[in-house]
This record gives sequence, structure tokens and C-alpha cells, in this order.
Amino acid sequence: MTGSAPVHGTWEPQPAARWEDAFLSGNGRHGALVFGDPHADRVVVTHHTLVRPGGRDPRPPQLAGDLPGLQDRLLAGDTTAAEDFTDGRPLQWVQPFHPAFQVRLGRPEDSGHDYRRDVDFTTGVVRAACAGWTSRVFVSRADDVIVQHVGGPGLTLDIDLDPRLPGAPAGLGIGHGAVLTPEGALLSLRARYPDSDRACTGVTQITVTGGTTTLVPPGVHVEGARSVLLLTRVRRHTGEVDVLAEGRALRDLPADYDELLDRHAALHRTAYERVTLDLAADPAERALPGSELLKQPRSAALPERLFAAGRYHLLSAAGLFPPRLTGLWTGDWNTAWSGAFTNDANLNLQTASAAAAALPEVTEAHANLVHRQLPDWRDNARAIFGTRGVVAPAHTDGESGHSYHYNREYPLHLWTAGADWLLKPLVDHDETHGTRDPRTAAALAEAALFYEDFLTRTDENGHLVVVPSYSPENRPSNASWGTINAAMDLSAARHALRTAAAYHPGPDADRWNALADRLPPHRVNEDGALAEWAWPGLTDSYDHRHLSHLYGVWPLDEITPYDTPELAAAAHHALELRGAENDSAHGHLHHALVAARLRDADRVAHALGQVLDGDFFHASLMSAHYPARDVYNADAAHTLPAVLIEMLVQSTPDRLVLLPALPATYPEGALRGVRTRFGAELDLTWTRDGATVVIRPGRTHRVELRTSSGPESLHLVAGEDHVLTLRAW
Repeated sequence: MTGSAPVHGTWEPQPAARWEDAFLSGNGRHGALVFGDPHADRVVVTHHTLVRPGGRDPRPPQLAGDLPGLQDRLLAGDTTAAEDFTDGRPLQWVQPFHPAFQVRLGRPEDSGHDYRRDVDFTTGVVRAACAGWTSRVFVSRADDVIVQHVGGPGLTLDIDLDPRLPGAPAGLGIGHGAVLTPEGALLSLRARYPDSDRACTGVTQITVTGGTTTLVPPGVHVEGARSVLLLTRVRRHTGEVDVLAEGRALRDLPADYDELLDRHAALHRTAYERVTLDLAADPAERALPGSELLKQPRSAALPERLFAAGRYHLLSAAGLFPPRLTGLWTGDWNTAWSGAFTNDANLNLQTASAAAAALPEVTEAHANLVHRQLPDWRDNARAIFGTRGVVAPAHTDGESGHSYHYNREYPLHLWTAGADWLLKPLVDHDETHGTRDPRTAAALAEAALFYEDFLTRTDENGHLVVVPSYSPENRPSNASWGTINAAMDLSAARHALRTAAAYHPGPDADRWNALADRLPPHRVNEDGALAEWAWPGLTDSYDHRHLSHLYGVWPLDEITPYDTPELAAAAHHALELRGAENDSAHGHLHHALVAARLRDADRVAHALGQVLDGDFFHASLMSAHYPARDVYNADAAHTLPAVLIEMLVQSTPDRLVLLPALPATYPEGALRGVRTRFGAELDLTWTRDGATVVIRPGRTHRVELRTSSGPESLHLVAGEDHVLTLRAW
């Protein structure tokens, strides 16, 4: 191991020229993209609630009356029957996420020497400095405000709120406000959406120390100041906002930057520092700016820093909601795929590290989204399937949980696995903490009720049939998208019923377990691979970015090398046959997560290499959806920490797996603070000669330990550290 510690931040020697390269800060509600230009600095302001209204019909389609006929046709062999199972609406995207405005600070030109910008992951502070001028920005978790402090001798600044961002609709109704206050000034900007009664309004309180402040509408001019403090909030609303009342609320906050930072850092730092990864990287490579380090994909310093950045960005994006496709940030109104929460893969991949990486804040944000939308999930179940219980949508903007985003090629309204998929992280949280959240218990019961009503058809062997069924976002090579017995649907139904039964012992549990027993087994196809559809005659389409059919491997524990070795071998062959389709980052990292569960270190290394070699990361260390930094997207940034943890440590409530899929490229390192689903905290240190593990149990329990040496039993006692020494593997 090297003597130096991993880097918990990143830096650049130039300002950001593109918003994608702006450093990021956030508190799970407000977000900030900081360019760091000393002469024309910009801070783009975002908020999780900022979605643009449109002319959509957000009701789920009223199709329940036609469901029996569809089931009859599919079971009779009509492979295209589901293509007309709609209400005739064209594809409707959910309301698109958008930025609010940019806070602009203009400053006279100077030589610009000694420039540096950086972001400290431990505090969330983005800093830029040049020729005696310093700007510091963070988004407070304590006070829900964007804080910007500018210091330097004799500051001269022009400050305004600017709505002119890429893709902003021409019909925005813009209103500016600027008034002088005893502290300095109060600026406001209202943007009313075209053809809507909704608007978003931002307010910035400016406190000036020294110098003079004059109005230069729509902003202010500051001359000769020693420092300037800006506090900014934005909110989406109907009607009008009382700007003066918003300003008074900002003035009630401390006017001291250090006090504001201390209040915030006490919350942010505590969460960020719980888990760390050290890959024994070269200290010289650790010192490189991020843009230079990204050019060295074989350096251990790169995954180290991306692990740190991924945890930082994930924590910063999670609060009111979990991360969107773009996390909490965008500098463009034209966000790809509406900047939505894409539930059928991306959301769960981005939050995959939350339990193990000790970020319950992320899981709580995920729970917030789920529980506030349960009434809409009930509407989906009733309207589309005529059942009780809940059906989750594949896409949501955060406001509506109705299924209305679908068409012929993406019959997302037929996806019934969504509730179980989205509840699984909440179950993992409960297992990790040794508690059962009553909200999760209630939601699981509703998922089970859906299956009670929906699973009414049987095959010739008496097994229940999931019909219609959909495997996101793929189709059989010889049938249409809506079909029968998708492997993901079978896994989800089994898991939802058995998990609901575990949370609700008694007559309900007996009924739900009996229903789960009647589901068919997974099918192995003629290639020896786990079939994506467990229905005779349906053939697989291998070249696809999604791995929905391997849900039983990851994140479920339905298929493992230990309990179901033959099925695990078939799943592994399915993974070998899977193509990368369009090289999306989430596809590669989903592949890596499944490979880690199947103990395939070479395949984990290959999938990681596709992302590290593919130029997926911006200088901000936020990622893109495609190679060559094409389409700003948080999937790679947020998912990569989960891959790095899963290749080192895996757990279930009764099992611990150590070093299951460690690539040879990382021969030594340390993972500290990781949590297990049997309630222990764990530190792992490894070298070429072996490994040492310190387990700190929070509850007394017996678990099975799995290493390269095989299985053994561990008896863990709450409060007593347990130290393991493993020989070289």
C-alpha cells in the first residue's frame, strides 16, 4: 500500500467552457453547476421539481376490460396481439426536467494567472481562485440554499440572474426584479411556462461587505467591496410568489459564510466519509487534474477518484427525490429522455450502492419518490389490469406516477415487475439496518395483492402464467414486445410474494407463498442460456443493452453460484451471449454487476474497461450515456461505486462473500466502512499475499462465509469485532 491517501476531490487548471464540465454541488433539492470563470462566472441553478408542463394526458389507459381478450389471443399463439392493446394515444414523454437560470458575475479582465478550480467532495464546496480573487459555492443541506461567496481586494462585480440557457422556450414569460437592501440587494427572476399557469421563481439575496452597490437593471453593480455573499433559492409554483417574503427568509439566515458552511458540512461530511476505497494508486497520478487522469484509464487512481466522485454526486443528487437521468443537474432545457426517473433500469442502477456504501439518505430519497406515487400506482393497476394493488410506471417526472409513456415498440404500460424492482432497495435497507419500515411493509402487501388478482391464467402443467408480459426494453426475435412469461416478471412476482409474506406472517403469508409456489421455473434455452422468456417457442434476442432477464442474479439472490449452480451457469452463459447494442454506460455497468454476482472477475474487468476506455466522463466527473461524452447522463457516475463494491464484498441476510470478482488490475487496496445486509460494518484490506477483514457486527447472527477457499460458518456477536485473515487466492 502507498503512504498517501486517496483523493477526495478533483480539480482543473482552466474554467469550464461547457456546462457539462462545470463542477457540481447539490443537496438533493437544489443543484448548482459552477463554471468558475474569474471574469464571467456563471452558476446554473437547478431544482428537482423543475419540470416543464406540456399538453400530455397523464391518465393511465383504461384497458382492463380488454385484458381477458388480450390474454386469450397471446395464449393462443398470436405473437402480435399486444401491439393494439392501447387507447390510441401517441407516445407522450413525461414532463422534461430543465434548469432555472444562471447567476452571472462579471468582473474586469486581468492577467488570469495562478488559476485553479476544484471541488471538495467532503464538503461539497466548489472553489475557483485567480489573482487574489476567490469564489466558493456550495448547496446547503442544513438551510436548503445555494451559497456563493466571492472575496478579493477591491471587488468590482456586475451581478444578474440570466434565463438565457440552451433550449429555453421562446414563449417563456420572464420577469426581473432588483431592489437595494441595507445588506446589498435582492434580485428575483420569474419564468412563466408558455400556455401554463405554472412558473418558477428564483430569488438571490446579495450581502456586500465594503464598497458600494447600485442598481443596473436587471442586476446590480458592486464597486470596491471586500466580499460578496449570494444566497439563492428557486421554486416552482402556480400563481405568483411573494418575492419580498422570500427575500426576508433568506435574510433570516446567517450572513456569515463560515457559519453557513459549518451547518451544512456537519451533515454532508458525515455521510460522505462513511465509506472509502483505496486502490494503492500512484501518488503522482492521484495529484493529476481530472481531465488528465481520465486519459489514463489503466491508472488505479482513476477508479479511486471516480468512486469518490460517484458517492459525492449520488449523495448530492438525493434528497427530495433520488437522482434523475441527469442526477440533479442540467444546463440545457432539452434534456435527453426528459431527464426523467427511468425506473426500468437506470434509477435502481444509479442507487445500487446505497445500502452497502452507507448512504441511507439516498434510500430515503428513493422511498420518498415511491411512497408519494403509490396512489398513482394503484390507478395503474385498476385501469390497465383491473386489479387491486400497485403497478409502477417505467418513467416518471417526479410529479405523476401514472403509466402514460408507452407505444407499440415500448409497451411500458405492460411492465408488471416495476413495483418489486423499485421496492427491492427499500428491503435491502431494512435488512442492513435490522428494522422493517411499516411503509415498505404496506407497499409490499399491495404488490402481493396485485399478483393475487393478476395471476389467474395457467399453462398445461398447472403453472401460473404472466400474461401479458414485458422484458424491458427487449423483444423475442420471433415475437412482438408484449408477450408471455418474461424472466424478469417471473422473478419479480416470486420475490414480491415471498417478501410480502415474510413481512406479513399469518394467513396472508400462507396464501402468497402458495401463489409463488405455482409460478413456473426459469427456462434454459437451446443455447444453454437462461431464456429471457420462459415460454416455449419464444427465442432470445441477445444484442441488447438491458439485462432485465438476469434480475434473479442481480439484485435478487434467486440465482447464485452457491444455491442454484446449474441455473447460475445458464445465467452466466446468457451474460456471455449478451451484446452491448449501442454501448450505453448503464448496459456495461449492469453487465459488470451481474458478472460480479457470478464470480467472473474477467468479465467485470472488461465491462469496467469499456466505460473507463470509452471517454464516458466529463471533466466534472459526471458522465455521459454514450462513448465520446455523448449525452449528459449520471448512470456511469452513480453506478460505478456499486460495481467496485460488488467485486470486493457481497452480502445477503445470511451470507458474506469476500473478493468474489477482483480484477487482476487491482492487486492491493482497502475498502472501509462498507455495510452488510446482516447488520455489520466491514473493513477489507487486501494485497497479493492475502487479505484481512474486520467485521463489526451490529447484531448477533450466524452467517455463511464464502471465499476462494470455499464455505465456512461465522458466528458473529453484536459489539464484538471479528477479524479474518485470508490466504492468497
